[in-house]
Amino acid sequence: MTQPRDGADALTVRIDDRVLTAVPAYVLGLIAVPAVQVAPADPTTASLLSTAEEALHRAGLDRAGVAEVPQIAAWRAAYQAVGVNPNRFPCAAESIARRVARGDRLPRINALVDLCNAISLGTALPVASCSVAGLTAIAVRPADGSETYLPLGAPDAPERPEPGEVIYADADGRAHSRRWNWRQGHLVRTEPGRHRLLLTVETAHPDGRADVEIAMSLLLPALEKLVGRPHTTRSAILDAGTTSAVFTTGPTGDEFSASPAGNHGGVRR
Repeated sequence: MTQPRDGADALTVRIDDRVLTAVPAYVLGLIAVPAVQVAPADPTTASLLSTAEEALHRAGLDRAGVAEVPQIAAWRAAYQAVGVNPNRFPCAAESIARRVARGDRLPRINALVDLCNAISLGTALPVASCSVAGLTAIAVRPADGSETYLPLGAPDAPERPEPGEVIYADADGRAHSRRWNWRQGHLVRTEPGRHRLLLTVETAHPDGRADVEIAMSLLLPALEKLVGRPHTTRSAILDAGTTSAVFTTGPTGDEFSASPAGNHGGVRR
């Protein structure tokens, strides 16, 4: 299977009602980024990530302490609600926090991924960057078991998500995550170079929308400074009240507009 084709004009993102039935408090923040150049590294981002790591080291949390952080504890409950063992498959935020809490530092991947990791450590929320060139639709939904998932770094070893497992699925039956946000897929990985991106911020705790807004308020200025393209990103927040949004590129592919596609409100410009 190849990398998704370039040139999609619009991307619809939605949350399946079955996900919200299982985890009513689920909130998904979205930041759409037009075709931009992702740098291998950035000094400001590196400093943000180091600061976030040092703050977690100072907190002195062990593995159990990380699991008790309210935002992460809510994700553990959400995983259990959809039949996933969070001890075996920790959410993305818990996974990197565990690593740092035991005294390690995270690998430096590239400027965008490092920025997401810095914000994730600071807010205890899963934050991810996805390359979405060529994708027309993404649904956060239960898998039916027919989807194909290509593991990050191992695209020649395809997997089938288990039926009922929450995934990020596209319109072509491909899964771009496993077990919600436990693992990202190979096809949407963010690498250095020119990419159209979708950044995600997720919460599963009551009143979590405020935390998503905080995380996005940290991401947006850092992101626009990083890519050198102010005012071209578009954002939306999806939840039980607003279950989908559409991001449309301009004629050059260099800017996005956004509009709600389900229920009410939720889109920011």
